Amino acid sequence: MSLCINPTCPKPDHSQNTNNRHCQSCGSDLLLQGRYRVMRLLSDKSGFGKIYTAEEQGISKILKVLKEYFNNEPKVVELFQQEAKVLEQFQHPGIPKVDGVDGYFPYQTRNGLILHCIVMEKIEGPNLEEWLQQQGNHPISERQAIAWLKQLAEILHLVHGKQYFHRDIKPPNIMLRPNGQLVLIDFGTAREATYTYLAKVGVGKRITAIVSAGYTPPEQQNFQAVPQSDFFALGRTFVHLLTGQYPLNFYDSHNDVFRWRQAANISPSLADFIDNLMARRPGDRPLNTQVLLQRIEELAQKLGKRKTNLPLSVAAGLLLVLGGGIGFWFSKVGGSSVSPRDVSSPTPVVKSSPSSSPRDVSSPSPVVTSSPSSSPSVVRSVAPISSPSSSASGSSLENVSIVKTLTGHSDWVFSVAISPDGQTLVSGSIDNTIKIWNLATGILIRTLSGHSSLVDSVAISPDGQTLVSGSWDNTIKIWNLATGNLIRTLEGHSYSVTSVAISPDGQTLVSGSNDNTIKIWNLATGNLIRTLEGHSHWVYSVAISPDGQTLVSGSADDTIKIWNLATGNLIRTLEGHSNYVRSVAISPDGQTLVSGSWDKTIKIWNLATGNLIRTLSGHSAEVYSVAISPDGQTLVSGSYDKTIKIWNLATGNLIRTLSGHSESVTSVAINPDGQTLVSGSRDKTIKIWRVSR
Repeated sequence: MSLCINPTCPKPDHSQNTNNRHCQSCGSDLLLQGRYRVMRLLSDKSGFGKIYTAEEQGISKILKVLKEYFNNEPKVVELFQQEAKVLEQFQHPGIPKVDGVDGYFPYQTRNGLILHCIVMEKIEGPNLEEWLQQQGNHPISERQAIAWLKQLAEILHLVHGKQYFHRDIKPPNIMLRPNGQLVLIDFGTAREATYTYLAKVGVGKRITAIVSAGYTPPEQQNFQAVPQSDFFALGRTFVHLLTGQYPLNFYDSHNDVFRWRQAANISPSLADFIDNLMARRPGDRPLNTQVLLQRIEELAQKLGKRKTNLPLSVAAGLLLVLGGGIGFWFSKVGGSSVSPRDVSSPTPVVKSSPSSSPRDVSSPSPVVTSSPSSSPSVVRSVAPISSPSSSASGSSLENVSIVKTLTGHSDWVFSVAISPDGQTLVSGSIDNTIKIWNLATGILIRTLSGHSSLVDSVAISPDGQTLVSGSWDNTIKIWNLATGNLIRTLEGHSYSVTSVAISPDGQTLVSGSNDNTIKIWNLATGNLIRTLEGHSHWVYSVAISPDGQTLVSGSADDTIKIWNLATGNLIRTLEGHSNYVRSVAISPDGQTLVSGSWDKTIKIWNLATGNLIRTLSGHSAEVYSVAISPDGQTLVSGSYDKTIKIWNLATGNLIRTLSGHSESVTSVAINPDGQTLVSGSRDKTIKIWRVSR
């Protein structure tokens, strides 16, 4: 039999196709690339098209698997080609082989349609979901689990060592060869780690937010997949194998708890290891595949299993990790997961270490627990106040409305900043560009295209002459704001630059990065002054106090750190958030610190003492950005719930909720006159809100 893969062919299985070069129904070529004849359809339910069995013509007529995709959207094609690109790099029995010459090729039908094809080795045997069903869904033994964990960890070690991660590990994507070797398949969702946070590739969530219910970790569902996301999915896969039940059967959505251990007849040591793989925060999972392999080996020995030496290919791959290939992604290993819903239970803690140096992060610090009795610890959601008289103070921003929507970016707007004179607006986007706008008219002045990856943060110097941008291409660029000319590029961070801030005197630049460090630079010369190391996870945000003496940083380690900007000494660490601290802001009088977190809350702190003043819980999703008005009276927050909330900073009362964006609000900024609010969003737009006269 010979099948035609033309999607418009009226009879692709025409009986006369077998001995002919062209389809007898539509005339399309049946011998793809002059080598491959399609024999039968295996699946038409793949998210990336149809899958066929094909024969490679020749003496042996070797069986192959052919995957085709009928879509010519460039970003979709790029993602489809990714699978061939990844698989071509490996020669391992646990990864399907792809021919480097004809691994991927376009195919044109007789009527001019273009299909995209991948040909790879056909793996004989069932996938693990099918295998488990064949066993009557009887759970695997602890011994089998250890053996399979080793095999899959070795495969992941090779994949991660090439700077890729899979993003869709689950039983249907793991096949079992007749000789007992596991094979990880379906690399169409793999992404290069260098571009991990290019969460949206221009074709919507269906492509980029790879979600397999029950197996996908929380951060991946939030478009923040990381290499450790594979470990979570690996853990959920083994929950399925060790219990014989689908993982979601164990999820209590009401209490946000995953209870599976009672259904598995295994030792506490193995159960603890699986739980560690599934820790809610990526930083609480194994650091990298080297650590994963070591943990499995230790577990095998502890459970009385014979120690197995690593294959040469894996041992050689360790050199890449030890040399820093992927070891910098996370520096926190172990610990327990924290539910993002549990935002009221942590007691705020202030860790003081005023004399510590920026690199002396291991020395213990005295812990002082602040008392919440002096002020309410939590302010619950309050209905929007409709009239000025009912608010605690007549906020200048309580009567704002949209006056302009700026379109021009082709993807998410990640950051916005307003010049000190209030005339110029700057925006940074996932489309790798920076746009400069006239704030009053909304007219685009110019577009700066110098970064090779998304622009996560922008800042303007106090004199309004200099623009600074931080990007996921690991660089910081310094521009002349008036002309758009590039002054210099700063290189020093080993991973994405997520935040930049300029000191009030305009002399110092501070940058935060996903390499877990903060760097302090001389803005005029570009020289690196010092590097601050203290956070155990990505530094998402930085802010400098109005007097220029204090630096504040928010991190994915759920903490806020307060530093002496001049010396780099760590003053204290604030703990209280139960998830990533995505944004920080300091009031104009330098007395109040505000932090926004992925735990959906905003916390207000006394900057001098570190005491928590109150927690604002009004957003229904992650808080991505916060800003304080020039008069210090009003707080503005933007969230993944698509809204902007305006709060009375002194009382914590919610003044108003603004709804206008159709997607998450990623950035907010307030004009120096306090009369204009600017917001950037995942809906690719910037909205300008002004106080109604």
